[in-house]
Amino acid sequence: MNELAQYPVIHEQAVAWGDMDAFGHVNNVLYYRYIESARIRYLDALNIFDEKIYTVVASNQCKYLSPVFYPDTLKIGARVEEIRNSAFRMSYLLWSTTQEKVVATGEAVMVVVDPIQLAKQAIPEHVKQKILMLEQQVGHQLNT
Repeated sequence: MNELAQYPVIHEQAVAWGDMDAFGHVNNVLYYRYIESARIRYLDALNIFDEKIYTVVASNQCKYLSPVFYPDTLKIGARVEEIRNSAFRMSYLLWSTTQEKVVATGEAVMVVVDPIQLAKQAIPEHVKQKILMLEQQVGHQLNT
């Protein structure tokens, strides 16, 4: 589980029986929900919902490395890899406690949007600093 050491936020996600599909493994759509929960936990750590900005997903992807089955608990690491002018790129690592290995990875580009005009805007400097401080807590140096 050393792979999670440089992820400042780790969300634990229990796999529910209903998460499985007709093939008997967790449906691919659920991975995005799991990742969303980890992302919200990361944004909560920044207190971003107290800011006068929105963050929206501009793009996302998931690479499925191994099927997941009930029962299991996933540990989902979330971190920021890159800060841009009006967006930041996040990465996710999904670790199965049952299989004791990485079962998926993900990535998303989050765009900061003005809540009134719904147009992208620059990330406030103090939010950038919060991200950098959170990442530094686990020794993760990111691209700015």
